[in-house]
Amino acid sequence: MENIGSLFDSISSRYDCFNHTASMGIDRLWRRRAVRSLPDCQLVLDVAAGTADLCIETIRQGKSQKVVGVDISEGMLDVGREKVLRKGLSDKIELRVADCAHLLFDDNTFDAVTCGYGVRNFAELDRSLTEIFRVLKSGGQLRILEFTYPTNKFVRFFYDFYFTRIVPRIGKKLTDNGEAYIYFMNSVKSFAKGRDFIAILEKNGFSDTSFKSQTFGISTLYKACKR
Repeated sequence: MENIGSLFDSISSRYDCFNHTASMGIDRLWRRRAVRSLPDCQLVLDVAAGTADLCIETIRQGKSQKVVGVDISEGMLDVGREKVLRKGLSDKIELRVADCAHLLFDDNTFDAVTCGYGVRNFAELDRSLTEIFRVLKSGGQLRILEFTYPTNKFVRFFYDFYFTRIVPRIGKKLTDNGEAYIYFMNSVKSFAKGRDFIAILEKNGFSDTSFKSQTFGISTLYKACKR
């Protein structure tokens, strides 16, 4: 598989359209729930920010005065910048190219860190989580949304059919890169989920951890804190 940044650059112009189509719009609900679970903040960091949907939702709900979004894909961020500008939020949302494993922020900078459907793409997962822990203030909150492979056999049957037969075709039609969505399916299946991912968070210093499945286990919201 090609470099992850280049992969997402190649699909950036139609990523939002694909995402909402493939999830039948439910991804918007998942983001709203994740942001709603945050306390009020002054400064939030959104990692793997992509096209800035989570950044925009954070400001929309009034959860923070300022959001900084980082991502390794310039193409995705360019789409996000256009959305931010169009919504008149350029004074509240700043988008930067950055690798989560090497965050150029001081220790104890952010009140909260969010990540929507990007953590499974981290090339250096432990290092990235350590960096997130470092830039969080004491008492700072972490919220991670991630796609998960359903455990229910009935749900899994339809999930497998949809994501192996239908989603790559939608991806090919919308982005001319069906291969990207084969990667998507494989990454979801292989990534740690539920208590296994909670163990990874705790290994990297986080406490007060919990997780909650969304929509038959297709998505999971993880919560954690820096004490």
